[in-house]
Amino acid sequence: MATRLGPRVLDFGLNVLDTEATHIHICSAEPSSFANVAAVTLGNKNFGAGNAFGSPADGSTTDSRKVASTAITDGTVTATGTATHWAAVDQTNSRLNATGPLPASLAVVSGSQFTLGSFEVEKPGRTA
Repeated sequence: MATRLGPRVLDFGLNVLDTEATHIHICSAEPSSFANVAAVTLGNKNFGAGNAFGSPADGSTTDSRKVASTAITDGTVTATGTATHWAAVDQTNSRLNATGPLPASLAVVSGSQFTLGSFEVEKPGRTA
């Protein structure tokens, strides 16, 4: 399954992830909305606004742009289960900005920590 971008990211581009994403969640299923994140989250990392993703850069094709997430070495696990997806949210404004599949399922236990390597979110169509 491909990365899915929320309406605000589609409207305002990858700068939304760079400047507004505050948390990255690991989830047992792909959340469909900000409210749904609470039902499927197994843990998260609070980065604060502007620290979860880097600035937009050239993507893998000449007409695309991408941002890379910050690698997580100390995420907090809040529920036991198997994470299959990630979700980037703007907690301050109750927005689900983007979701995507994890590269591999991640079994986690409540009260422990998780790690997640950096991943990229790419958007086709360059905006000048």
